[in-house]
Amino acid sequence: MKYQQGLLNRMRFLNKRIFNPLTLKFAGASHSPISIVRHVGRRSGTPYATPVIAVPLVDAFVFALPYGQEVDWYRNVLAAGQGSVVWHGKEYPVENPQPLVVRPGQSTFPLALRWIVRIVGVQHFTQMKSPNVIG
Repeated sequence: MKYQQGLLNRMRFLNKRIFNPLTLKFAGASHSPISIVRHVGRRSGTPYATPVIAVPLVDAFVFALPYGQEVDWYRNVLAAGQGSVVWHGKEYPVENPQPLVVRPGQSTFPLALRWIVRIVGVQHFTQMKSPNVIG
C-alpha cells in the first residue's frame, strides 16, 4: 500500500508539472473528452485551471477524482463552494461539491470513459450542481 501511494504521488507530480500544462492546450474544446475546472486557490486566491474528466447530467457535472479527494483543485472548490467547468467549449458554473459512491459515479460516464476510470482504478467521484447544463 505504501509503494502504491508513493507511485500515485509521483504520478500526481508529473501530471501537475508536465502533462497538465500540455493538456490544457486542447482540454475543454468542443470534442475533447477532457474538461477544464477553473478554481481559486484556497490560501493564495490565485485563479487556476486544471484538466479533469467530467460528464454532464441534466443539472450537474460528475467528476472523476483519480488521485483521490486530496487534490488541490478539489480542495479549492470545496473551500470556495464553487468554481466553473469548461466542457465542449462552453463554461458552466458549478457549486456544492458532493462525493459520490464508486458505482453510481462510474455509471454516469459514457462506456469508453467508464472503462478508463475502471482500468485506472478511480475510487472517488464528486458531483457538482450546475443550473445551465443540458447534458
